[in-house]
Amino acid sequence: MDTATEGSTVLPAEIAAEADRHDLLTLGIEEEYLLADAVEPRAVELVEEVFAELTDDIRGSVQHEYYRSQIEVASPPRLDLADLRTAMEQLRTGVAAAAERAGARLVAIGTGPAAGPNMRIVDKPRYHLMRERFGDLSPGQGMCGTHVHVSIPDPETGVQILNHLRPWLPVLQAATANSPLYAGRETGYASWRSMMWERWPTVGPAPYLHSHEHYLTMISDLEASGAMLDEGMLYWYARLSANYPTVEIRMGDVTPTLDDAMLLTALTRALVATLLREVRDGVEAPDVPHPLLMAAHWRAAHDGLEGLNIDMATREPRPAWKLMRQLFDYVRPELERHGDLETATLLMGRLRAEGTGAARQRAMLARGASVADVVDELARLTRGTDLA
Repeated sequence: MDTATEGSTVLPAEIAAEADRHDLLTLGIEEEYLLADAVEPRAVELVEEVFAELTDDIRGSVQHEYYRSQIEVASPPRLDLADLRTAMEQLRTGVAAAAERAGARLVAIGTGPAAGPNMRIVDKPRYHLMRERFGDLSPGQGMCGTHVHVSIPDPETGVQILNHLRPWLPVLQAATANSPLYAGRETGYASWRSMMWERWPTVGPAPYLHSHEHYLTMISDLEASGAMLDEGMLYWYARLSANYPTVEIRMGDVTPTLDDAMLLTALTRALVATLLREVRDGVEAPDVPHPLLMAAHWRAAHDGLEGLNIDMATREPRPAWKLMRQLFDYVRPELERHGDLETATLLMGRLRAEGTGAARQRAMLARGASVADVVDELARLTRGTDLA
């Protein structure tokens, strides 16, 4: 729920110069994880013990989340997707090792899959103020998401990109679905985290924005209304970063593997780059009706990629995988220009064959696995680094 840690997010001058020279966009990723018991599938309040076990080389890129059963990492900004993957491998494996030394396991999953007591919040003044103001909006063991940052030239352009992003985000949300289980039961949703998250008053698609001034006015009005404490609580599915020159796409569950995360990151950068060209060419963003967007995001949470979603051009339901393929084809030129096409093609094929995290969990359960077996497998995948 907080922004990325300082120190891990400074763009090196040589990367900035190269990006500027070739008109390329930099990217970064934040991931939130659940801390599970070393043996049982339930969450555990061991975040302080995990912090005590972190090594110095990764400590500056790790931070607390809202609950004591969660932990978050923030990658450094990178231009090359392979470099970003290397940084995330170091963070995932390093935090997983620290968790194991502390008697826990690191699990990339959207919600607590096993039954257990509600977790306590981290002892930070801001979190206590949030609990006091908003009450028990997110009980349970924690909700874990993924946030992708992509560089933008200026806030005014960034606002126009937010407008253009609105029709595409339900498809990306469907691709990250990774929380069908909650408190030991199948919820009927591919992303139950999405449904729990929507209870917060500022969660949802960004409205159609007329300018950066309009964006700032919305923030001021929402703060004045009491619906959020500060700009950090602007939980729109895409927003301008409060601290960095980026757009932040933040509607997805944390994904189980680095392959999933890198595919999401590559597609997100290519989408922002494609939309940036449209903004520069004077193409108007489609003003998609807010209720239709809400319906599409609900459908993404319910079906994932294995069912239907809404084609925003025709306003008709279509197989979500066809919409995902349409997105891939739409951004293909920018995938190629940023050097990501080969990797993204490989990872897209893997996702098509294996399914989302939600589909993989459900497949295990259909074969007779238990919730404990699912958590065991997710802990293994979280730490794994394989790329075919």
